[in-house]
Amino acid sequence: MGSKHERLGTPRAAGIAGVVFAVLMAAAIVLVRIALPGGADADDITVDAGQRDAVQTALALLPFAGIAFLWFMGALREQAGEAEDRFISTVFLGSGLVFVATLFGSAAAAGTVLDESQQDSPFGRHFAYTLLATYTMRMAAVFIFTTSAIGRRLGFFPRPLVVLGYLVGLTLLVVGADLPWSELVFPAWALVVSLYILRGRRPAGSRPAAPV
Repeated sequence: MGSKHERLGTPRAAGIAGVVFAVLMAAAIVLVRIALPGGADADDITVDAGQRDAVQTALALLPFAGIAFLWFMGALREQAGEAEDRFISTVFLGSGLVFVATLFGSAAAAGTVLDESQQDSPFGRHFAYTLLATYTMRMAAVFIFTTSAIGRRLGFFPRPLVVLGYLVGLTLLVVGADLPWSELVFPAWALVVSLYILRGRRPAGSRPAAPV
């Protein structure tokens, strides 16, 4: 019976991890956007004490957001079980891992604004914004597309949630880099999906594991 109980706990694990990721990721994005409002093209790159503290807090949150996302991704993949499509699941897994890698890379680059000796150079800020808005968010878009496709195929996402996923993914893929604050739509999507999972919805075609 241990295997059955373990699988039954997976949706709740995915929901909780998704909520934690959404909250931490959104908080980090808001802190960075408020502390560095000019983005990559700001003329004034001087960072005062308040901005430094905000960025430092955001950078402290991002590793935990990444860990929660990995847990969220793994629990979502477990939902597909043996019915998962190998091609889609490969893209799902790859996009999720690249998202986390580029997220950590942008965080490391953003950390250069805390170094007073580097504040005469805009490289760190420009690199961090480019990596986050152009690459990280596009990987998030691919992750959303594949998650929505898996949810539609297996029947554990309702049509409105699938449509929402495609719209959010399209937004990040096409206009994400040019639309300020657009990064927030990804944690917002993750929060909606996680809350739906926490309501206790299960895949329509899923069956309990055979007792052992």
